[in-house]
Amino acid sequence: MTTITININERTKAGKTLRNLIELFSKENNGVEIISDSKKSPYNPDFVKMVLKEKASKKRHRVDNVDELWDSL
Repeated sequence: MTTITININERTKAGKTLRNLIELFSKENNGVEIISDSKKSPYNPDFVKMVLKEKASKKRHRVDNVDELWDSL
């Protein structure tokens, strides 16, 4: 087994084609596996929803330290 790390510029035609080809092979279990996908967020989806919800609200919080910040959300 060989592991290859590549960067794909998905704004180019060749990049889009290569990305689609890799995804096709990995879905059909043809010996190709996507180990890491930088398109996926490294953050917990619930955390992201909470932060975006608070960002959209007009309510603002005044805190003295970071621990209070997380408690206020």
